[in-house]
Amino acid sequence: MLLISNLRYLCEIINSNGKMKIKAKLLLNVVAAFLIPAGLVLFASCEKYVFQVETVDPVEPVLFQTQIQPIFTSNCIVCHKGSRNPDLRDGSSYASLTTGGFVNLPADNSRLYKQIISGSHTSFTLDIEKQLVHIWIEQGAQNN
Repeated sequence: MLLISNLRYLCEIINSNGKMKIKAKLLLNVVAAFLIPAGLVLFASCEKYVFQVETVDPVEPVLFQTQIQPIFTSNCIVCHKGSRNPDLRDGSSYASLTTGGFVNLPADNSRLYKQIISGSHTSFTLDIEKQLVHIWIEQGAQNN
């Protein structure tokens, strides 16, 4: 409220005095001369950072216990904790996936991979996690 009354007061002074009108216009031009370039520099700097999508080297072995199981533990356990197939709890997941028909070659046709890249499950995993699962299946889905 105080700010509005101060602005009204300034407007009355500027409108009643001819010299003040000139000074106000000059001040407005100076402020605009600094703010416009500063704004352009600020908005142009948004393109400074470029983020690259992480990729997984398909030649490096993907380990079930240290790379795949943590994906299930952090993303899937809420629903797949024994009451829904496949059971993805640590200690049960490998057997559940391999004997339940969720893992088969080629990886693109694997039921597990199709599930994590489509439908409601796609948002639960990151792209790099999807890549890891795909490569793990392509490498033979070893329990290592």
